[in-house]
Amino acid sequence: MTDGDTLARCYKHHLSDFPQWEQKSHAQDWVLIAENLGERMSIDESCLHEDLFTFLSNKDGHCKCGTIAAVVRGTKADDVLKVLLQIPEEERLKVKEVTMDLSESMYSIVTRAFPNAVIVLDCFHIMKRCNEAIEELRLRFKREAQAIVKRERRAFKAKLKQRAARRKQYRKKHPKNYSGKVRGRKPARKNEMFRPAVLSNGDTLVELLTRSKYALTTSRDKWSEKQKTRMKLVFERYPKLEEAYDLVNKLRSIFRSDKLDRDTAKGKLQEWYQVVTDCTLREVKAARDTIKSREDDVLNYFINHSTNAAAESLNSKMKGFRAELRGVSDMPFFMYRLCKIFG
Repeated sequence: MTDGDTLARCYKHHLSDFPQWEQKSHAQDWVLIAENLGERMSIDESCLHEDLFTFLSNKDGHCKCGTIAAVVRGTKADDVLKVLLQIPEEERLKVKEVTMDLSESMYSIVTRAFPNAVIVLDCFHIMKRCNEAIEELRLRFKREAQAIVKRERRAFKAKLKQRAARRKQYRKKHPKNYSGKVRGRKPARKNEMFRPAVLSNGDTLVELLTRSKYALTTSRDKWSEKQKTRMKLVFERYPKLEEAYDLVNKLRSIFRSDKLDRDTAKGKLQEWYQVVTDCTLREVKAARDTIKSREDDVLNYFINHSTNAAAESLNSKMKGFRAELRGVSDMPFFMYRLCKIFG
């Protein structure tokens, strides 16, 4: 009976064509499969083995054979372009659309390697940037709540010390009352522990803000009954958090609409800019400025409603494959197997 390690070595050195693989010499740093280049591409980064790798993938491959077009170690634009520019220019000019996240280095790579491609910023990453603004607000309020709890705890401890001092002083003044019998408050009261105030749903204020993290990233129609109760308490105490949540939800509704074209969406986006300008939330305004600086690429989403979901799916499958192997010990051979599965 052959053990797994022996079978793996036999496959690597004898059963597969890895020893004769033409990209073996540079697979540690990059792999290029130019024939997988298509009209609709995605670009994303992923951590495979102690370093980030840039992946260029074909959406029409559907995370199967024909998906991976290029893999390059690192995210530096010049390093990635050295590999992509090896593809003939006439082939690169055929690329019509590339979806990506908000990375500036990815933007530089795509504009130089695929000049005819329409760049589409992934709407999920845009919403993620807005959710980060809400998260900043939530964490700020949580820190304030934690500071309040610390002050209350210090005041409680000071009260216990003051009570003990008064009890000691009373005993000195009235020694006859303490001849062999313990008088005064019970020992349990002496060792009483501080307990922060509990709200109607059973959460403390800090727990309320901690447990509302997930609900703040989803729309109201997806909340459970307990989440609705919790969020009602949150919004009653922190109206600015509700204001930020409503502003982000308005942007989410724009991206969710199937009836908007690019021009109509631009008008809706301008209206949203104005609403954000009228508020006093600097975190949401910072997210607005990020979207505004890349507005044309954001609006390209409404042409075909393309997202970077294919790249994220490929990323998930590669990490699952890496987990099955319990890590990467031989990067060239790992890249060879990736190319066999997804290339």
